[in-house]
Amino acid sequence: MKVTNTPKAPGAIGPYSQAISANGFLFASGQCAFIPETGAIDGDTIEQQAERCCTNIQAILEANGVTFEDVIKTTCFLADMGDFAAFNGVYAKYFTGKPARSCVAVKTLPRNVLCEIEFVAVLKD
Repeated sequence: MKVTNTPKAPGAIGPYSQAISANGFLFASGQCAFIPETGAIDGDTIEQQAERCCTNIQAILEANGVTFEDVIKTTCFLADMGDFAAFNGVYAKYFTGKPARSCVAVKTLPRNVLCEIEFVAVLKD
């Protein structure tokens, strides 16, 4: 197993890793709209926060030599299912390979952000 720890994505705020690669797969912890350098929340709309989630995901993917096209599964958490359409508008720009996905509304996310995305990707040989 290999731990991902890139400064281009937010560091873990608990006892977990940004991502772990094992057996040809990359398993990433949920990414929220935190600015890596400051830890501040980036934006107050679902669109702004979803963009930051995807930017953070891109950093983890790049640190492992893969792209959004290598993502095979995502799990998306929304604070308000009323944001579903707007969230999808941003999500679709990045996850063009249309990976398998679950999307659920949750009561609360860390620091009251509006969304969080976790993913599984296939690593290159």
